[in-house]
Amino acid sequence: MTDWRLLLTRPADDCAALAETLAAQGIFSSCLPLLEIAPLPVSAKIRRAIAQLPRCSAVIVVSKPAARIALDLLDGTSSLTMPWFSVGAATAQILLDGGLDASFPAVGDDSEALLQLPRLRTAVSQPGAQVLILRGEGGRELLAERLRELGASVEYLELYRRDLPAYAPDELLRRIKAERLNGLVVSSGQGFEHLRQMAGDAWPTIAPMPLFVPSPRVAELARAAGAQTVVDCRGASAAALLTALREHPEPVS
Repeated sequence: MTDWRLLLTRPADDCAALAETLAAQGIFSSCLPLLEIAPLPVSAKIRRAIAQLPRCSAVIVVSKPAARIALDLLDGTSSLTMPWFSVGAATAQILLDGGLDASFPAVGDDSEALLQLPRLRTAVSQPGAQVLILRGEGGRELLAERLRELGASVEYLELYRRDLPAYAPDELLRRIKAERLNGLVVSSGQGFEHLRQMAGDAWPTIAPMPLFVPSPRVAELARAAGAQTVVDCRGASAAALLTALREHPEPVS
């Protein structure tokens, strides 16, 4: 057992899976999903982008929801021969299970690690390389910037939005106090923004708590908002979080 008592804020299914992994390591957690995935209507733009996938030199899928929605849009078609990429293993596994040729970094769990992947660099080095990034609304701007620096043409296809579920105004602070939580975990910039929104006037009370984030970008966002103890896990996976928990001093009981 450890002294960590964590608030998890991922979408409900991911939250439950992470809680199970943490429990196996003797870590208490409480799930308060602050992201609710809402697929966007299948517009003419989305249909056109899916139809033009064979023209792409590479397709990058930035999240599990994006992977699941993309497979639904492909409707069982697995004959696309372009390489597919993801930041993390879990997203890649969804693509692989759908019959797509997916790769992900063996070491690292962020955009920087993906950009170092030899197969991706080979794909974008082709003359006239075109890359499509499948994502929710907003996010992964650094990835597109770096790919353009490498000479690729980059487009986004947004497939879903992340809503904040409805909670009582004081639910965040009530949960922290009731369950004696001593650490917060967010998986994205929008997850942090929803956390800050939920905190409301109680933010000065919550801001000193250790906050575990997935990337330098989210760490910068959190510090700018006043979070006082921000831990960059360098990835959103359970393994990245567990490593960060081991390296960060446990709170005093």
